[in-house]
Amino acid sequence: MILIGIALGLLLGLLVRGSLSGFLANLADVRLRGVPLLLAGVIVRFGTEGAINRGFAPAEALRLPLFSLGFALLLFGLWLNRRQPGILLGFVGILSNATAIAVNGGHMPIWEPALTAAGFTLADVPSTFHVVLPPPIDASFLLHAGPIADVIPIPFSPIRNVASVGDLFLSGGFAFFLFATAVRRYVEPEELAVAGAADLGQPAAGEGLAEEGIGWTRPWSTGLASGLAQASSLDRPLVLGSAAAGMAGPSSVPVLRRAPTPTPGVAIRLARRARDHPYVRLALNGSFSALWVGQLISLFGDRANQIAVVFLVLRATGSPVAVALVFVAATIPNLLLGPLAGTFVDRWSHQETMVVSDLLRGAAVLLIPVVAFGGNLLLVYPLLFLVTTISLFFRPARTAILPRIVSEGDLLTANSAMWIGETLADVVGYPLAGLFVAFLGPALPLAFWFDSATYVASAVLIASMVVPPLLRRGGAEGEPRREGIRRELVAGWRFLRHETVLLTNTLQGAAGQFAAGGLTALTAVYAESVISRGSVTPEATYAFLETSIGVGNLVGGFMIGLVGAHLAKGRVVAFGYILFGVCVALLAVAGALPLALGLFLGSGFANMVYIIPSQTLFQERTPPDLIGRVVGLRFSLVFGAMTLAMAISGLLASVLGVEPVLAAFGLLAVAAGLGGLLVPAVRAA
Repeated sequence: MILIGIALGLLLGLLVRGSLSGFLANLADVRLRGVPLLLAGVIVRFGTEGAINRGFAPAEALRLPLFSLGFALLLFGLWLNRRQPGILLGFVGILSNATAIAVNGGHMPIWEPALTAAGFTLADVPSTFHVVLPPPIDASFLLHAGPIADVIPIPFSPIRNVASVGDLFLSGGFAFFLFATAVRRYVEPEELAVAGAADLGQPAAGEGLAEEGIGWTRPWSTGLASGLAQASSLDRPLVLGSAAAGMAGPSSVPVLRRAPTPTPGVAIRLARRARDHPYVRLALNGSFSALWVGQLISLFGDRANQIAVVFLVLRATGSPVAVALVFVAATIPNLLLGPLAGTFVDRWSHQETMVVSDLLRGAAVLLIPVVAFGGNLLLVYPLLFLVTTISLFFRPARTAILPRIVSEGDLLTANSAMWIGETLADVVGYPLAGLFVAFLGPALPLAFWFDSATYVASAVLIASMVVPPLLRRGGAEGEPRREGIRRELVAGWRFLRHETVLLTNTLQGAAGQFAAGGLTALTAVYAESVISRGSVTPEATYAFLETSIGVGNLVGGFMIGLVGAHLAKGRVVAFGYILFGVCVALLAVAGALPLALGLFLGSGFANMVYIIPSQTLFQERTPPDLIGRVVGLRFSLVFGAMTLAMAISGLLASVLGVEPVLAAFGLLAVAAGLGGLLVPAVRAA
């Protein structure tokens, strides 16, 4: 697994760098701190394992203290270099594996079913380092650190292996570090880690920010409007802890670019241009890369959690109503607490809010299988409500911290990168999570414990980030404001009520997302009992349908970014709702899995067609000091309708069947689109 990360980082870095000699020169130029500690840690860690393999009795007797010493040296050395890109990920990965080894007396636990699924037998396990955990998922499994053990089978040659959560973070850390090393310039990562405090695009006189005679030009100073985070989540509610995606709208922000100068050839010119790309600059930022990769892995855990809880309830009850209530419980906090969460987060430390939120979510997710398999299935619903409630505080804190860890010119790209991570979790995470959950079978609790482990790892990463202090108008970070919450909310509602285009857009969103809520709640039942899926399991079918939505989101987002600026936004929003409604209605007669996948892809495409122009309308027409409250109110109204749809869709499906309900919800979305076209101000917007 670690070799995959190294190979990926080398490959991407060499493609961007354009030459092996340049990469090696950059690697030699990296200034690491505490190198003797790192070398000593490696020697103790692998020297101990080698001595044990050779039958050296003292090493066997002292294996736990020796392994602990080796890991402690490695962790301390990595902590000294935490501002280097990717190092924090490696720190969390080693900490996770070290914890599992310490709990098991100096042995790395490996789960027997994962071993078998990867194509190995017990004879393939080196007993000197590993200890095999039996199949049952019980208290013993948890006490032996099962969730952070080697539990992820990789059955593909030539990389067949069994990996742990720590291996995922460690591989991501190596990949980021090598990639950043390949593309780095003569700017040390320590400077990039606090890029939010200064404009890195403006070199001071006499500073050597030139490479091979190529100068730098300063980008225009601009960034996101206040409250873009809330605006970017207009139509993506929090469900089961996943953070809402943040889409980036059109912007006139030019990136940091080189002054025109002759170049030796096309290949080198393209490599240099790639190194100047804002995504590459973000990869060089240790704090941002840690946040991004940590969130991506955590989102994969959320996908496994979502699939597991849906089929846990479905198999225990056989009731579409019970499944729909899963999504109601996980969505209704958006209605009740959405407008208030951001207001409170503004009064707290953003970094501490994120860390505490992750730890609380990890604890809540850990309890879901305990109550479900303990005969208290009804307690699953309040736990899902709690997970989403905590996530409502995490999301605005994450958004508020971004401008403090990236430069102003890279802020738009950073928000876009977070959205891309969310979409990747949909496109890649859902099929992988579906296969993982299907592989677990009766060992379903492991999916929740795995998700809990990713939350804890994310909390460690966030706590380790280097975040410049924030000075507020009312005082230092964490000092409470004195404005009244009620007065702030009333001002936002007053503006929204008198803004015709935005009010109409909100009403359209309520009707359109009512249809989306019904589709969300009925997808699992649709996958299991409606369409012909051949030999594909219901879990895998559900994952593939969700993946299709993610692919549609990705394609729709890029397409709107290319042509949306040339179209009337109000008309585009209306077209998006009409297309979405048509796709949902046709699901009633799809019949076969391939056609259903196409319609789900179309619904995901349409979702972006109305989300991105709606976001831009709110950004353009709302004063910056009101946008957070205005979008918070819209969020509650829209997802209030969505929650209602989730609540009644299961009941309607039980009485009328899934197909008629989907057809009716689809026609409602079509009506929402057509209704918007009847408003002259919307047509002209």
